[in-house]
Amino acid sequence: MRILLVEDEPELARWLAKTLARHAGIVVDWADDGMLADRRLATEEFDAVVLDLGLPGLDGHGVIARMRERDDRTPVLVLTARDSLTERVGSLHEGADDFLPKPFMVEELEARLLALVRRSRGKEHPRLACGRLLFDTASQRFTVGGELLALSPREHSVLRALIQRSGEPMNKQQILDRVFPDEADVNLEAIEVYVHRLRKKLIGCGVQIVTLRGLGYCLEAGDPAHPSATTSP
Repeated sequence: MRILLVEDEPELARWLAKTLARHAGIVVDWADDGMLADRRLATEEFDAVVLDLGLPGLDGHGVIARMRERDDRTPVLVLTARDSLTERVGSLHEGADDFLPKPFMVEELEARLLALVRRSRGKEHPRLACGRLLFDTASQRFTVGGELLALSPREHSVLRALIQRSGEPMNKQQILDRVFPDEADVNLEAIEVYVHRLRKKLIGCGVQIVTLRGLGYCLEAGDPAHPSATTSP
């Protein structure tokens, strides 16, 4: 999962980014200014936004307003010290999806983010399950029919990105940006290698990674022996 953290306190932002990455495998992009956040949200794709209200350039209310004006439905969790009933109700009416006051427990923030993303994806297309393949967000483990699926750390990261968007294509650059934003030794060719390895490990699991030409990779439930699209890198 890739989120945009909009927070003007550098120490808090750095700590939160490291903690969410370590405990939940969440890739955190950081913006410390409302105008910068608005520009990134207009041109980039995120699974959710964690938004402070008291921001330079453009405050949190303005960020939400501009998102909803352009029909950007990315879930927004407001994270702020402004913990009044008026502030909470006002933020929700403006288009925020959830509100968590400071100080907070990171475990609650993580749980709320996952719940927001699940709801935003719709009940018909669960993003943490694909056929018999399940991803337990608490244990950070993949299982197939109740059996643990053995993966390397990087294979795990790529498959996690795909299952969070199951049924939808992701190109190699999107996977690279979401999963390995700070790892210089991982390039687009490496993504092909990890996908190739995952395909081998998913044989017989009733799940396949198909290649949709011009669009990217897509995790689908189905029999790899009878793919609906090409399975070449």
